[in-house]
Amino acid sequence: MKVVNLEKLLPADIPPGERVLWFGRPEATSLWRRGYRADWVAAWFGVMTVWNFVSGASDSGAFVGFVWAIRTLGVGAAALAIFAFLAWLSARTTLYVLTERRVVIKTGIALPIFYNVPFKQIGSASLRMFGDGTGDVPVALIDGQRIPYLALWPSARPMRFTSPEPALRCIANAREVAETLGRALSAAAGETPVKTQRAEAAQGQPAIAAPAAA
Repeated sequence: MKVVNLEKLLPADIPPGERVLWFGRPEATSLWRRGYRADWVAAWFGVMTVWNFVSGASDSGAFVGFVWAIRTLGVGAAALAIFAFLAWLSARTTLYVLTERRVVIKTGIALPIFYNVPFKQIGSASLRMFGDGTGDVPVALIDGQRIPYLALWPSARPMRFTSPEPALRCIANAREVAETLGRALSAAAGETPVKTQRAEAAQGQPAIAAPAAA
């Protein structure tokens, strides 16, 4: 793990001496594919390329269809390049910190915003693994706690616009981080650590549900 000077990156509301259990950033490539939906964008432009070729060839000949297809591919490549740059910037400017008492999320490219989520506001944490070894660790907030989706993005669980959950997005060693958070929630609640519960998650991978904090 690359050494990061947390004193320069975190707000002053983390008391001195509070032990940091883990910190890290999103993986840029994984964030590009999942946060910025590069896979879906590439698939859409692939379909449009074929459509434009067939449409142009049927109307004006194969050469016109080829030109239309190349134009579509060019636009798609430019869009993917822009998303890749934004994902790289997001990965560079996002920081996740897990301490003995809270989860801190620093997000925002132009205007950094810090979200301090004490364990008493967390109901549970889960794990969503991806095929490349990275994963998300969504954090479910208790009733009455809410962070706006647009303010939190990309550090939010996908497809939860009405009640977004903060998430440690596209991180390496996600399983270990989820287990560490589960143990920290148990310790904060004064509970004896229990065996992690397992449920089905994306791509057939198991999920780990952390016990709720008191």
